[in-house]
Amino acid sequence: MKKRSPLNPINFIASLAGSGYLPKAPGTWGSLFSLAVYLILPASWFELPAHYIFAGVFLLFCLFSVWISTLAEQNLGHDAPQIVIDEFCGFFLSVLFLPKGTIVGIWAFILFRAFDIAKPLFVNKAQKLPKGWGVVTDDLAAGLISNLILQVLVRVAPQFFAII
Repeated sequence: MKKRSPLNPINFIASLAGSGYLPKAPGTWGSLFSLAVYLILPASWFELPAHYIFAGVFLLFCLFSVWISTLAEQNLGHDAPQIVIDEFCGFFLSVLFLPKGTIVGIWAFILFRAFDIAKPLFVNKAQKLPKGWGVVTDDLAAGLISNLILQVLVRVAPQFFAII
């Protein structure tokens, strides 16, 4: 099997089941994939005490993503656009410890994509880390900024997010 093929198991995982191979804006496709997964997950995973377990699983997934991104870079090149598992990590950091809801998910998607594309503050610096660390941490930085903004907005205007 060719090293660049979406059917290569490493590339398949790193591209979120091939979504990173879709034309035009693979990071957006990976983020939409992440939003879809978020929307089908049970709300109970985002509530106390389960969200602490979810956070632990998320941390392990991020470490796995660093490893699989490092391997995928060997096949596809440095921070290749097909590698979008990092978008999954960034998006889920955007919604971590927030009440689950469609509007929260949509705003997390919008904010995360904006910060991932613009790479403000420390986001651009995080991308310069070696191997899979750089691939994943810049998305985690974009997700962290998004999460902090959403944490404030959810508390200031919960009615806007349909949280009562």
